[in-house]
Parts: sequence; C-alpha cells; structure tokens
Amino acid sequence: MTDAASDMPDLLTAEERRRWTRFVEAVLFASADPVDEAVLRQRVPEPIDLTQILAELSEAYAERGVNLVRHGNRWSFRTAPDLGAMLRTEQSVRRKLSRAAVETLAIIAYHQPVTRGEIEEIRGVALSKGTLDTLLEAGWIRPRGRRDTPGRPLQWGTSAGFLDHFGLGDIKELPGLEELKAMGLLERRAGLTSIAMQQDDLLGEPEEEAEQLDFLPDDGAEDE
Repeated sequence: MTDAASDMPDLLTAEERRRWTRFVEAVLFASADPVDEAVLRQRVPEPIDLTQILAELSEAYAERGVNLVRHGNRWSFRTAPDLGAMLRTEQSVRRKLSRAAVETLAIIAYHQPVTRGEIEEIRGVALSKGTLDTLLEAGWIRPRGRRDTPGRPLQWGTSAGFLDHFGLGDIKELPGLEELKAMGLLERRAGLTSIAMQQDDLLGEPEEEAEQLDFLPDDGAEDE
C-alpha cells in the first residue's frame, strides 16, 4: 500500500505532463500564424519544461506529413518540404518584384538594422518609396526603431515572415560571402555587390525590368 502510494505522484506528474504536451500541440495546430515561444510560456505552468516539450514534438513530427518548424523564436506546423510540390495548387499567384526590391531585401537581410540612407549608399542610387512598401506588403521587413543620430532615421530589418517564407530558423543561417561566391550567386556591378539569390524562393527566370517572385497575397487577387 505504501509503495503504491509513493508511486502515485510520479504517475500524476507524467499524466499532467502529457496533458500539457497535448495542449501545446493543440495551440500550435489551431494558430494560423507561427506562435511566439514567449506566448506559449505564458500559458504553460513553470514546472513544465516547454523547451523539452517542443523538442519532443519536433522529433515526433519529423517523419510525418507535417513538421513542427522553428522560425527564430516562433513555432508552427508546416507541410513537410518533400510534399510541398505535391500539394501546390494552380491558384498560387506570380507577382513581379523589381530588381531594386530584391537588392534592397538582400541589403536589409545582411546589414540590418539599416536605414534608408544606408541602403541608398550601398546601392548607389536613390530608393523609391514604393520599394520598401512592396517588401512591407509581402511581410518580409519591419521597422527596427530609430537610429540615435541627427534626424533619427528609421531603421529596417527582416521579419519573422522572412524567416518563415525562406525556411530559415535564424537570420544567421543566411549563406556567407564565400558560400555565395562558390555558388555563383554573387555578382558585382557599379556601386553594388548584389546578392543574386536565384533560388526558387526568390528569383525566377530573369527579365529585363523585373524578377518573378511567388507569394500568396491575403486577398488572393492577381496583380495586372
């Protein structure tokens, strides 16, 4: 009787832990957007090891049709990469992203936080307002506060959506200079070393005026 009673706390702890594991799993499934780890911690009691729960869920789903993926400090379930092409529909919209926007995104990714003036200095040409608007609309950049210099210019950096779209767990996973050179993705031209990211996620076949970029706008409408 004494032995059985002494075992009971362990059994209850294991049961409670399973319940909270299922709870975290349900929250992630129910969310349309990646869930910040800090938000999960607010909803899970302190004795529960959230880090271990996320690691176990990630491992459990590693070979499934959906994977638990980390995007910086956020987590979400995503279709397994090898099944993506099988599930892709003809409704995906091809929208044009100008070369200026591609170069601006690369500069922000590699030099963040960076101001508009610094972007223009690196590119060697003035930046139109529409360029940053396009990247904001895509959800790939975000304001990163103001620089503590005269004029207090706004700084820009990449967003969680940037990591999510390009399959990066952290901005540090971006390829380095030597990797880009080895892959032939670095091209030099007047006033700019441009990151020619011509992977499927960034550039399609080159055009004279613009590059093709795939992303799904909220309204599902196709640009003219």
